[in-house]
Amino acid sequence: MIKRIAQTAGFTGLLAALLLTLLQSFWVSPLILQAETFEKSEPVAQVHEHAVGTAAHSHDGEAWEPEDGWQRVVSTTGGNLVVAVGFALMLAGLYTLRAPTKTSQGLLWGLAGYATFVLAPTLGLPPELPGTAAADLASRQIWWIGTAASTAVGLALIAFSRHWLMKLLGVAILAVPHVIGAPQPQVHSMLAPEALETQFKIASQLTNVAFWLALGLISAWLFRRKSAGPYQA
Repeated sequence: MIKRIAQTAGFTGLLAALLLTLLQSFWVSPLILQAETFEKSEPVAQVHEHAVGTAAHSHDGEAWEPEDGWQRVVSTTGGNLVVAVGFALMLAGLYTLRAPTKTSQGLLWGLAGYATFVLAPTLGLPPELPGTAAADLASRQIWWIGTAASTAVGLALIAFSRHWLMKLLGVAILAVPHVIGAPQPQVHSMLAPEALETQFKIASQLTNVAFWLALGLISAWLFRRKSAGPYQA
């Protein structure tokens, strides 16, 4: 069983990471590069204070960042691979509790993962281009983790509970982090044009949808294939 989970996660993560990197290279990364031109036009090592008590964005000329070209692609691919394998391990582990009866059910698991780790958190904390003011990092991380956990629990109750009260509880749990609200800067500002930010948000959402659908579909196919093979317990 452990070998089956590891093999499913490894192959799924690799393929999904390559797909995500390809989509990001042609769609998301060019938008980030455009935004960086506005950020780098600011004086080096300058700090912008937007309001008392809000997070500031700074530009440090000494900070290392991958150069455009192969360094950026390799860094992006490596990061995507780690994330994709981790999510694939999670899906494969869940399949041991509720195995998909057909490969197409992987799409539903992928959509659930997208809703949990992308859609729900971005309702309060949308993806940001470089040079965008943001609230305190620790506060945003806490809210993001709480939102992902609440969404996972809420969706599980709605999907798997048979009693309507439990499904209603699931809906309430889904709403909790959004009722509380995500931490926001006191003054919203960004260096890039608003149209560029809109394009970036759309590109980020669509590439993540494709990533999660591929992750769910490939993992379900591989897990069922392994289950039917010699690795079945």
